[in-house]
Amino acid sequence: MLLASELLGAACKHYRMVFRSSFALPFLILTISFPLRAEDLGSLGPTYEIIERDLIEVIQDKFRRMDKSGELSKMQEDYKRQVIGAVERPKAVRGIRATETARTFYIDPTWTLDRNVVDEKGRVLFPAGTTVNPFDYEKLSKTLLFLDARDKGQVEFAKRFLASAKGLVKPILVAGEPLKLMREWKREIFYDQGGALTRRFSITQSPAVVSQEGKRLRVDEIRL
Repeated sequence: MLLASELLGAACKHYRMVFRSSFALPFLILTISFPLRAEDLGSLGPTYEIIERDLIEVIQDKFRRMDKSGELSKMQEDYKRQVIGAVERPKAVRGIRATETARTFYIDPTWTLDRNVVDEKGRVLFPAGTTVNPFDYEKLSKTLLFLDARDKGQVEFAKRFLASAKGLVKPILVAGEPLKLMREWKREIFYDQGGALTRRFSITQSPAVVSQEGKRLRVDEIRL
């Protein structure tokens, strides 16, 4: 029986002969059987059983320790205060200031269809290009009154406006504490969350009143 070194030498010699014509070395080496011997090397140190804790158990254990130390109760109280604070004192709408220069402007709510409106059978009900004004079909149900409840002057103005208004009025805060005002006035108070309405009506000053005039919206930013 040939030694492994002799077999490897023969393989290398054969490899040099066939290298230029083919890549036979990987196949050649794989076909050569080397005498191999396995040996138990024993343990190099102490061995331990691998134990993985269940994730749920880890979390529950964490909460138990937090509950015992009082940390969990403190976190719950902090979160409760944050939630109540966000409801009682929402973030003020950005870009709204007390009116310095009174102004009145109008918004035409007319819009134009950019595509055909069809029924379930594909028949055209309203062709593209048709103009629609919502005030052709309905009136503005309530006048909108925007105010900053942090400003006592605006709050007093709003009280007078509500008392003298002939129609329904919806008070909408852009800053301040809506729930506090609701308790004081004993009526529903709204909040322009994120400034969606003031952006829609291009309002930048308060107090401001949005009402219907003919087929347009009238916006008054009022200087006190």
